[in-house]
Amino acid sequence: MLSDLLTAHIPRLRYNRIIWIMFLLIIGLILISAVSRKKNSFANTTEVEIIPLKSGEKMLSDRDVRQNLLLAFGNTLEGTELADLEVERIERVLEEDPFVEDAEAYVGQHNTLHIRIKQREPIVRILDKNGGNYYLDKSGAKIPHSSLYTARVLVGTGNIAPYSTDFQSKKKNTLNELYQLTQVLLDDEVLSAFIQQIHVTNTGEFMLVPVVGDQKIVLGSLRNLDDKLRRLKVFYTEGMPYAGWRTYRTINLKFNGQVVCQK
Repeated sequence: MLSDLLTAHIPRLRYNRIIWIMFLLIIGLILISAVSRKKNSFANTTEVEIIPLKSGEKMLSDRDVRQNLLLAFGNTLEGTELADLEVERIERVLEEDPFVEDAEAYVGQHNTLHIRIKQREPIVRILDKNGGNYYLDKSGAKIPHSSLYTARVLVGTGNIAPYSTDFQSKKKNTLNELYQLTQVLLDDEVLSAFIQQIHVTNTGEFMLVPVVGDQKIVLGSLRNLDDKLRRLKVFYTEGMPYAGWRTYRTINLKFNGQVVCQK
């Protein structure tokens, strides 16, 4: 048995495989060491990027973002160990700002904390009879008035229900109806450029105010809205050019199949 072991063929080791394994181990150790040193280093500076609105403007400033971080963390984050830097919490804190739709935070080269802000895009400004002054974005989120920029969007005025986070689930709610009407108008290439104001009367009916002319467009309720808006576009393209833009004081679309004008 012993003689068999002594005479057994022992395979020769492949030195190139050993060298390759050792190389991978060394690379792994270097990476682990680099990550460890990175975690034990400190954040140097904070760079804030705020993506402009479609208009090219901003509704909050670099200073606003930094102030939010200061209030939440008690410091400016510069000098914080990277291992203690709560990136996900930073994003959550910034997204609590009503002007912010999305926030992204990450550590880049030279231990710089990068913060990228996507603003909420307002689609309508609400000026209700109770003194409310705010915007709604495309998702229905409330945006306060900004001291930096006044967005040129549709304006909703009059007897509008107060804002609540669940307003979109309420069927008989003038704010919800106004929000839906706004989306319909903005989706129409002609009407989005033509209508500047939506007014809600004390009886809950809707009126539109165009950019051109002094007339008021009476929609009434939002029932048969598509047909009412179709009649409105036909009238403006075929009838109004002949009558003149200042001929009529009101254009009433409440009656089925008709456009009733009053001088």
